[in-house]
Amino acid sequence: MVTNSKEGLLVNEHREKVIEMLKKAMAMEIQSAHQYMDQHFELDNQDFGELAKNVKLIAIDEMRHAEALGERIKELGGEPTSALAGSIVKGQEFKEIFPFDAKEEEEAIRAYTEFAKLCREYGDTISANLFEEMIEHEQEHYNYFSNVDQHIQNLGEAYLAQLAGTSADTGKPKGFVVKD
Repeated sequence: MVTNSKEGLLVNEHREKVIEMLKKAMAMEIQSAHQYMDQHFELDNQDFGELAKNVKLIAIDEMRHAEALGERIKELGGEPTSALAGSIVKGQEFKEIFPFDAKEEEEAIRAYTEFAKLCREYGDTISANLFEEMIEHEQEHYNYFSNVDQHIQNLGEAYLAQLAGTSADTGKPKGFVVKD
């Protein structure tokens, strides 16, 4: 049996598989949002406001991704998750944060690429498109984290001195990639 057009051409036999992929991705996004908010507070406490601000904006993007995934899960008749995909790493050294986050984003890109491919195979273009949009955002996050890490490695104290004492204010609520 085929579902209605709001749900794409998803065949019922694949519905549960798609819902499970969406739930896994939602748990990944919730975990990332928690991780990045923890880092935001840590960076702000260390007086690196500009870095703290951008990590917070990326956390907001991840929360929006989780929301979109949850809505899609509901459309397919599933129950959105509130679980984390893993544990939050607390107390990271400053120089560990950005390579850690780049790796997390890289893993998300790999997973979502596979999920998008499977959704297309299952006939669910709506979920596939959602994953593909998220991949674009995760790539921008990866680029940011990777660039900051490279600047810290290559420029060291000179780069950090420029960021010390900067504001962590994000102004009106918005995301790093997703704008209101």
